[in-house]
Amino acid sequence: MASSSKKEHVMQDDSEEEEEEFEHFDDYTLASSWERFISEIEAVCRQWLASGPKNLLEKGAVLLGEPKNLYKVKSELKYAMKNYCMEYYFEISNAGIYDTSLQVIAPQSASGVILDSPEASKLLSAVAIAFSNCSSLWPAFVPVHDPSRKAYIGIQNMGTVFTRRFEGDLIATQVPVKLMHLEGLYELFVSKFAFSSSDLSTHFFRVHFTMKLTYKTLPYDDDDNEVIKSEYEINESGQENGVDSRNKLQWDDDCPWSEWYTAEDPLKAFELIATWEEKTVESSMEMAELENASIHEAHKWFIVPEFSSYLTGDYLGKMVGFASQLGLLIDALAMSLEVKFMEDFVSAETSGSDKLKSSAVVPPPTVLDRVLKDLCQEGPGVISHESSHKSSRIIKGAPLETLFAQFCLHSLWFGDCNIRAIAVLWIEFIREVRWCWEESQPLPRMPVNGTIDLSTCLVNQKLQMLAICIEKRRQQLDDQQDGVGDSNSDSPSVEVEASDVASEDLSHTSRAKEGLIKESDSTASTSTSNANLEFSNNDNKRRGSAGVVETMMLLNSPNYMHAPFTQDPPIMTEDMHEERLHAVEVLGDSFSFSGQLEKDILSSDMSAFKAANPEATFEDFIRWHSPKDWEDDSSSASSKKKWPPGGKLSERMSDPGNSWRKIWNDAPPLPASEQKPLMDPNREGEKILHYLETVRPHQLLEQMVCTAFQAAADTLNQTSFGGLKNMTTKIDQLYPTMASALRPLQANKLHGDPEIIEDLKRLCVVFEHVEKLLTLAASLHRKFLHAPRLSQTIFNNFYNFYLPKMGKASVGGDTNKV
Repeated sequence: MASSSKKEHVMQDDSEEEEEEFEHFDDYTLASSWERFISEIEAVCRQWLASGPKNLLEKGAVLLGEPKNLYKVKSELKYAMKNYCMEYYFEISNAGIYDTSLQVIAPQSASGVILDSPEASKLLSAVAIAFSNCSSLWPAFVPVHDPSRKAYIGIQNMGTVFTRRFEGDLIATQVPVKLMHLEGLYELFVSKFAFSSSDLSTHFFRVHFTMKLTYKTLPYDDDDNEVIKSEYEINESGQENGVDSRNKLQWDDDCPWSEWYTAEDPLKAFELIATWEEKTVESSMEMAELENASIHEAHKWFIVPEFSSYLTGDYLGKMVGFASQLGLLIDALAMSLEVKFMEDFVSAETSGSDKLKSSAVVPPPTVLDRVLKDLCQEGPGVISHESSHKSSRIIKGAPLETLFAQFCLHSLWFGDCNIRAIAVLWIEFIREVRWCWEESQPLPRMPVNGTIDLSTCLVNQKLQMLAICIEKRRQQLDDQQDGVGDSNSDSPSVEVEASDVASEDLSHTSRAKEGLIKESDSTASTSTSNANLEFSNNDNKRRGSAGVVETMMLLNSPNYMHAPFTQDPPIMTEDMHEERLHAVEVLGDSFSFSGQLEKDILSSDMSAFKAANPEATFEDFIRWHSPKDWEDDSSSASSKKKWPPGGKLSERMSDPGNSWRKIWNDAPPLPASEQKPLMDPNREGEKILHYLETVRPHQLLEQMVCTAFQAAADTLNQTSFGGLKNMTTKIDQLYPTMASALRPLQANKLHGDPEIIEDLKRLCVVFEHVEKLLTLAASLHRKFLHAPRLSQTIFNNFYNFYLPKMGKASVGGDTNKV
């Protein structure tokens, strides 16, 4: 019995708990869909209220943009077979205070608005009931009408018996004339607070408002989606473009790169925004007066540039400039390793490369002729480095004005800069060079100053030496026509007699010895003041004298020593110097450097000295040519004009087996004008042409890449951009960056390191960044010639925004700028 009663007691307690549970159960099966929709809105609202803005930030609220720091969270709902999206907006002030909260509920449709008025009212009522149930004071809005109007109706629970309603609309098209003025807008705004028009006269309204006026310039460039390519561009059929893109005036016609391509203006337009601080007006007349106020009275002005899409990174096409073409040249460099001669690329079938056949586009002959004609124009006689950057010469290329640099720049735009097009242009280019040689015509764009710039690439050195050889051939031809020269000589005269140039400055003779004879610490000074004095009885035999050396007398004759005219030293390119150094290594120590490698020069100087001083001895020559090998005694040192001079040869020169004495004994007394030239221009010219015609493709392309980068950078460096500091710094950094990336090409390491090509590709990206920034700097400078501070500010703001894209960290900048 006990157990039975206990069981009944437990069953009774369970029954009571179930009844109590059913008393608090809400049966939503009996509720309408509208009521369930209200409940869902209320649940989402309660969740957002409970979380608060701080927690919502941690849960992934979306930042909508600056400067208002506006955030958004959203939730999706469904009602009557339609999907809705409820969005909660809240703003965070600079002090960290959360304010300006509101909600928007809209259908998830293509338009995102509610076109049906009853549906909009019903939806707004559902939100109002839900907000009232959870005691929310947030205003709620529903988008209505056509999407272009951006119209909203809204409601807000005030916590009392009153409710605030909102109605917003956008006046965009077909605006009434009255609403085009502040007075009409004021009256429209005030009318929304009155139940009838008669109430306006009986009520007093004080309106607080701010005003913003926006002015936008016309677009600077209508070609928004196209960057005009070079005039050398050809279409797929291999024909020239029928449209002459150079006829109309471009914004960059006076920029240095305009010779090669036309850049799209990076600044499309400007917006000027003038804002007034909050003002309070009490009548429409006050609004009318404000409308007539000067715009100069605005509290703040903002200028907002509209940048081109290629500058901001949104451009889907290909920006055509030096950087893009340099990338194509590097592709050609990678392919140049496949064959041994440039001629092999002319015929795509010869190379057997499928890649070459697919990209072997060669411009028509008319374009080729135009390029060659431009290359063969006469350039500057003297290369000036003033227009080049101070760091340009650290790159082993060629000066911008020279023939090879211009060839490389033309190659960038010849066709699509593929290896076959480059080969065709190179072969025709060398034919033009050979024509200049055979016809003894001056080589265009190459200076003839008698020296070789060894800091440039080898091709430029060869062309420079060829220009000198052509000039010497022209001199030989002129001498032959004038009947000058010794018929017994192997080649015509290259010097003139002393009598013809008696007044010429003779210091060049000493300077020539200074660079050629390494044993000489210094050279004896010469003078022309006494050129016609102190001649011996053998005056009729003295030839080629440049003047008397007043401080020196001959050992075997009481006459003053004469300094002879000597031949210029033979000019040599870099590879010729290397050949001579290699010869030294092969010959070993059997001969000294001067005695072996400078034998021809030394013999020429000795012959000239003998002709100018018929009574001179080997010791006299040493005293003049290599003073450190003559040891004066104490008595002669005190009196330079005492005869005979005292002293003796140095130990090495007094050695019986000294090679200098043997050369002296074999040297005939001949003035420089009658000697065989130290350099045979005919032989050297043919050797240069042979090198140019047989140069290996990869060796040529390596020099072309270095020269093209240098020439492109030097061209951009000539741009006038108002001295913007950040731009100047970026250009200064570009040259060392290029020199570092291009150095492996100068060391012939391309075969053994495939990573070099990738490094060069990365260099193209760096070059493109600088090219874009420079284009912007030039555009700003032209548009703000009279406002340089504004130009500087706009450029600096964009520079800080763009800097992270260049692989650098912005210092104090904001990477979220738009």
